[in-house]
Amino acid sequence: MERQDATVNKLEFRNICLQRVLFLDGATGSNLMKAGMPAGICPEKWILEHEDVMLKLQQAYVEAGSDVIYAPTFTTSRLKLREYGMEENQEDMIRRLVAISKKAAGDHAFVAGDITMTGVQLAPIGTLDFEDLIDVYKEQIRFLVNEGVDLLVVETMMSLQETRAALIAAKEVCDLPVLATLTFEKDGRTLYGTDAETAVITLQSLGAAAVGANCSTGPDQMAALIERMTEVATVPIIAKPNAGMPCLNQDGTTGYSMEAEEFAAQMQQLIAAGASIVGGCCGTDPEFIRKAKTEWEQNKNAVHAFARNHESAHLNRNGKKIHYLTSERKTVAFTTDSNFMVIGERINPTGKKKLQAELREGTLSMVSSFAMEQEEMGATFLDVNMGMSGIDEKSMMLRALDEVTSVSNLPVSIDSSHVDVMEAALRRYPGRALINSISLESEKCEPLLELAEKYGAMAILLPLSDDGLPDTFEDKVQIIETLLKKAQVHGLQKQDIIIDGLVMTVGANPEAAANTLKTFAYCKERDIATTCGLSNISFGLPERSYVNASFLTMAIQQGLTMAIANPSQRLLMSSAFASDLLLHKENADLQYIEYTDKMKERDAIEAQKSASTAKAVLPVKEATANLLEAAEDTASSAVPQHLLGIYDAVLKGRKSDISSLTQELVEAGTDAEEILNQALMPAIDDVGKKFEKGKYFLPQLINSAETMKNAIAVLEPHLAAKRTGDELPTIVIATVKGDIHDIGKNLVALMLKNHGFRVIDLGKDVDRELIIETAKKEHAAVIALSALMTTTMLEMKEVVALAKEEGLTCKIIIGGAVITEDYAVEIGADGYSKDAAEAVVVVKRLLNL
Repeated sequence: MERQDATVNKLEFRNICLQRVLFLDGATGSNLMKAGMPAGICPEKWILEHEDVMLKLQQAYVEAGSDVIYAPTFTTSRLKLREYGMEENQEDMIRRLVAISKKAAGDHAFVAGDITMTGVQLAPIGTLDFEDLIDVYKEQIRFLVNEGVDLLVVETMMSLQETRAALIAAKEVCDLPVLATLTFEKDGRTLYGTDAETAVITLQSLGAAAVGANCSTGPDQMAALIERMTEVATVPIIAKPNAGMPCLNQDGTTGYSMEAEEFAAQMQQLIAAGASIVGGCCGTDPEFIRKAKTEWEQNKNAVHAFARNHESAHLNRNGKKIHYLTSERKTVAFTTDSNFMVIGERINPTGKKKLQAELREGTLSMVSSFAMEQEEMGATFLDVNMGMSGIDEKSMMLRALDEVTSVSNLPVSIDSSHVDVMEAALRRYPGRALINSISLESEKCEPLLELAEKYGAMAILLPLSDDGLPDTFEDKVQIIETLLKKAQVHGLQKQDIIIDGLVMTVGANPEAAANTLKTFAYCKERDIATTCGLSNISFGLPERSYVNASFLTMAIQQGLTMAIANPSQRLLMSSAFASDLLLHKENADLQYIEYTDKMKERDAIEAQKSASTAKAVLPVKEATANLLEAAEDTASSAVPQHLLGIYDAVLKGRKSDISSLTQELVEAGTDAEEILNQALMPAIDDVGKKFEKGKYFLPQLINSAETMKNAIAVLEPHLAAKRTGDELPTIVIATVKGDIHDIGKNLVALMLKNHGFRVIDLGKDVDRELIIETAKKEHAAVIALSALMTTTMLEMKEVVALAKEEGLTCKIIIGGAVITEDYAVEIGADGYSKDAAEAVVVVKRLLNL
């Protein structure tokens, strides 16, 4: 199907947002539950059987002042409807659901087609391919567009990558404005570890018309998030909070802590914090929207943040352009005055025979090792290049990106000479990437600039043309200016561009260094960031490191922003930190001291390792080489030397290494219980500690848990042979009736299994009777319950009540995004866990283990 014209285009929507605060509607689900919708059914099916209820609710929102109402198409993706056996009805359901909203809106409000997560996890954590997810969203969006929605909203998203998939799908189907909101945990990050700033930068770069937060918290707790989003936003910021936090009403139903009047007052604080599109989520109703809008209108002369700040966005206090690159879990912001940065060059098979051999075998352990090592040694970004013969470069690039993003938080520079490989990588990468690079070569210049525009990437512009290398500095400047003009046509501004100085060897051209330094100075004067392939300057010369380091100090003085280099080269890095110190850059003194201290610590660790290796009973494999974690963060010092490889593989989530490492140790005579108790258990415990401290996030936690699972699979036959019958207790785990979310539940089950518990996982949407029956039959010591929605958390109370009624003495623990410790106490549960790592601790405490 061809792209379709928008009824409201993005520019018109932006202009509306500049003029006034837009008010969205409030909750749908909690109001339908009040109207009689039972838990555990397909909500869209119930709505179509009770159209008058939905129509009345949405008309009330329009009358209350909502400028935009959400069509009740929240879970009408094919994958969601499949859970109810209704995927064949998708098109008809969307048609009828949108018709209800259009009738309610009339000429008084816009209708937004509502989209959310599918409930199926993306690879590599889950099984769903990224392109398949885009297709699922495209299908839903086409049906929404066909029915005449005015805009699209992607809401209640926990995964930045899934939000990206929805945005890409929308771009390829229509021109409608897309609003995107994610739901954030108490620590200010999504379930997958994305912080507020990273979400905004990534999604606005990709083309979202507005970005923000919905659900999870009340307006008071959301204000700090909105402030952080506003600081980096060039688009309107959305705030759609709950009516406070969920709680139990006196009649036993689920309620919320905030009334309409208090909600309305606090919404003004959200507007003051920067939100210019506001509404309500769980627990709100038309009265909440009415009071919030009335209070705003009484003070409507105040200029809201988007109207006030949109022209000065991405400028620092000195008027310098701020550049942003992101991974899924980290943003790097810099200007042309920032401290020098390194783009780590090592993930590149050129000249690396071992890496080439590994890639031909289809393994990526060196890629993950290089990523972790370069981050440890001070790289700010990672360059990823899979260009070599004998492999499918596109496929390997996608696999390498999955590997790198699972073990490192650093943003990525994508390096390929093939346009199709570049597009595949930009499409898949879960952040805002850097294209390395775009030259003036006619065959690839326009296609690559189009990719930068479509996927919101930054780009390195290389002053090279069809005529080859520029002969003089003036020729280089002319190519740079031409490239800048072409980039601007495609929407790239100075903050989206880095100029490569095009370093040539002084061995062939004595003026090479001087010309390149002039290029850096020229760009710095124009507030344009710069980079270079640093080691080219010394090609063909002896003792190259001295030439490279000297050139680097001169280049930094002339304004070089970053360089592609190996951060493990100590002379180079020390020279860079010293140069920033001497130029009196911000915090450069502290960074220099931290780096030198880090190198001393590294030397001490390496010396200790060398001494220990000489006394080791078993040889230590290469996988132990990257043990550079600080002692306060890990227990690696207590792990026997010959088990460090196993410990490190679990800590770093190296799934491809662990089976062979474990098998090698077993074959060498190491006891299986020793491997389990002295390497695997300490490693997974340290992973939990890192997760607790916010140093690890869900992807790392899952990777490490899966890595340990693979090791235990090797050990299991040996452990089984030694068992005496005394096993750890049985745990029955389930997501409660009516709730079809299982990401957190699955991880809790995996972590408990890794700690030796017998776990019976009943899945999701499980009847309370089955949970209790299974607990009885299996003599469970613990029942673990999960719920992600406020509309299903009440079912936990019913399970607890039934367990007591049936005389069960087992402990019951609960958890999930909407669950609190207070709620656990209220319903009589024995324990509460906020995440998978804590679940193990809670279970052991309750069972006195």
